[in-house]
Amino acid sequence: MSAARIAVLVSGGGTNLQALIDAQQQGLLSSGQIVLVISNKADAYALERANKAGIPGVVITKKDCGGDQVAFEETILAQLAACEIDLIVLAGFMSILSQRFTDAYPKRILNVHPSLIPAFCGAGFYGLRVHEAALAKGVKVTGATVHFVNEIPDGGEIILQKAVEVQAGDTPETLQRRVMEQAEWLILPEAVEMVSEKLMQQL
Repeated sequence: MSAARIAVLVSGGGTNLQALIDAQQQGLLSSGQIVLVISNKADAYALERANKAGIPGVVITKKDCGGDQVAFEETILAQLAACEIDLIVLAGFMSILSQRFTDAYPKRILNVHPSLIPAFCGAGFYGLRVHEAALAKGVKVTGATVHFVNEIPDGGEIILQKAVEVQAGDTPETLQRRVMEQAEWLILPEAVEMVSEKLMQQL
């Protein structure tokens, strides 16, 4: 096998997915290849990004699974198995995964979080809420973290972190954008490449 087979799980606009696609096209991500995008929202723009890049996109919603988390996760796992996925990347995937799911892919699920873990992380900290909390606390430095996913929200081992300066007059929106541009979009592809390269040595 020439590259680890990667699935990216998304829920929204897919800016982090785009960063991975760009890295792949530029040769920065070469030990892994994105072969599948799964969205738990049918209208996620990330699916359009996948389509433009020629990557198959699949929609699996909890509603379609009768609102049942176990059935929802089973359906995703079946799709991952069918596509022989080696590595999973959560890129703005707005659904907490159970221990049963994370145990199926130990140290093979990555997530990017928009803060320097252990600050502003865990249950309830996602999207703009993270940046709102950082500004409310008055921190001078924030950033992003790529970590392995386990059963604890944002609780897995840290792979990479990058700091970003908080500027006077920042709003949650301006800070979110800077953290994406200066941290998330850089360290996510780097971490995925690092983990893919290690996986390739094991496979």
